[in-house]
Amino acid sequence: MSEGKKKVALWDAESRRTYKRLLGYSVRFWPVVLITIIGFAVDGGCLAFFTNKLRPIIDDLFAKKDPYLIFWMPIWIIAIFVVRGVATFVSNYGIGYVGRNVVQLMQRDVFAAYLRLPTTFFGNEHSGHQISRITYTSEQIAGASTDALKVAVTEGVTVIGMFYVMLSNSAYLTIALLLLIPAIVLIATAVSRRYRMISRRIQSMMGSVTGTVEESIEAHREIRIYGGQQQADERFKQISDRARYLNLKIIATAATSTSAIQTVGAFALAGLVFLGSRPSVIGSISPGVFITVLTAMGGMLPSLKRLANVQSTMQTGIAAAENLFAVIDLPPEVDHGTKVLERTKGDLRFEDVRLVYPRGDFQALVGVNLHCAPGTVTALVGRSGSGKSSLVSLLPRFNAPTNGRILLDGENYESYTLPSLRRQIAWVGQSVVLSDGTVAENIAYGELADASEQDIMAAAEAANAMEFIQRLPQGIHSPIGEGGNMLSGGQRQRIAIARAILKNAPILVLDEATSALDTESERLIQQALQRLMRDRTTLVIAHRLSTIEHADQIAVMEQGRIIERGTHAELMALSGHYAALHRMQFNERPTVVAAD
Repeated sequence: MSEGKKKVALWDAESRRTYKRLLGYSVRFWPVVLITIIGFAVDGGCLAFFTNKLRPIIDDLFAKKDPYLIFWMPIWIIAIFVVRGVATFVSNYGIGYVGRNVVQLMQRDVFAAYLRLPTTFFGNEHSGHQISRITYTSEQIAGASTDALKVAVTEGVTVIGMFYVMLSNSAYLTIALLLLIPAIVLIATAVSRRYRMISRRIQSMMGSVTGTVEESIEAHREIRIYGGQQQADERFKQISDRARYLNLKIIATAATSTSAIQTVGAFALAGLVFLGSRPSVIGSISPGVFITVLTAMGGMLPSLKRLANVQSTMQTGIAAAENLFAVIDLPPEVDHGTKVLERTKGDLRFEDVRLVYPRGDFQALVGVNLHCAPGTVTALVGRSGSGKSSLVSLLPRFNAPTNGRILLDGENYESYTLPSLRRQIAWVGQSVVLSDGTVAENIAYGELADASEQDIMAAAEAANAMEFIQRLPQGIHSPIGEGGNMLSGGQRQRIAIARAILKNAPILVLDEATSALDTESERLIQQALQRLMRDRTTLVIAHRLSTIEHADQIAVMEQGRIIERGTHAELMALSGHYAALHRMQFNERPTVVAAD
């Protein structure tokens, strides 16, 4: 077997497995699916049944003026199409019901996967692709799991019914189908493979489209300030042109398939007329038989065309399902911990910790040794990219040390379960993440949701947030908009600090936690943080050195290493990197010249 044939066989086997797994989502609603299939079968069967009645209509009703048929035939026709109408409604609603439920289940499974996947996953892929799976890719599976079933059953029953009508009326004229069936099979096979290749590329391209739009929306201020409208427009045009090109290839494939089937169908119809008009045959076939067989073949052609083109829906859905299942099947965060940590003392020790990011094989930390005693404040300073954020990201095990170990209360912290470890940590970052809810819901977030209103207000008071919360229309129950866009940067920061205060965790991480505050708010927040840090092991990432002068120890980092460690006074006396950073920062403040 050639390499190309092996690849095609592998694709076919993989597609069958994916489709079988996808249909498993539909099977959960099997009572509705069963009723729907019956409706589809009745829909297709009614058309074939009506076609079969053409023979008595032509031969007996008009030629013989049969009074029985004259009375009953109109009633039969109405009854047939009433039954078909009811079947069509039931089947279409049923397939829509199943389809929407399948899409929702798939969306929830993908979203659940996002919640359990490690942090590295989100850094290795553009967020546009991650959003596109929920908003676009998941919608494509409805076609494969339900719409394709509708076409397969309805049109399949129609084809079988029409074939029976042709065969029962004239086996001789049915020979014309020998021209039609093999050609349809060949066309459907070729179309299926082409759809599969194009559909997979479309899934990826739609993620790029979503990502580009998302970036442009988030950067709308920068785009206007720096006059980047033309550049953004050109970039989107290139990506959308590519998406349009791929979709046009799908349309062209469908159009070619339709045209080919119609051409083959014309030859088959011509063959039927040729067979029926032979001098030795024409006298033995009644007009009713000929018209019935001709109509049955004509009615079969659209069904065969739709059956061939259902490959477009199926392959698009299968390609989408492969993309979604690939994410759903990714392994979750590694958690080999078996011990449940109730409340740590906060004795934290880094021993020869190294961290290498797989992407680009970048060495972020090189042999870091650091001891943070319980209840002490450790400040991490250094240039951007020196490894400060990488070091603190190890605490909640967003990343795992490549070498070395981290001890918490003298125990390797990997022996603790992830949930119990993360309950020991409160985190306030420079970029505040808030949800579209109320002030109270954002302070009492996640496992803090059971906090009393009194505790929430006390945390907000300690974070100096009540100063602006009291001015809101509904106080702590006021909505703050998507991402907290109804609040200022300083107000959002204070909400995040209130959340950390409410958690009351023994380990506190502050990543430039006061960077977005004005001078007066910063002074009050610093006082609140000083009270908060008294009995907690605190790690502070600071660029503004004035905020960490009273830290118990300051670790200066450079290229993933700790190059200096000590108190503010000790490091200033050392006249090394810290002292240089301190002088640079304070000497660069602008001088205010008083007017005469």
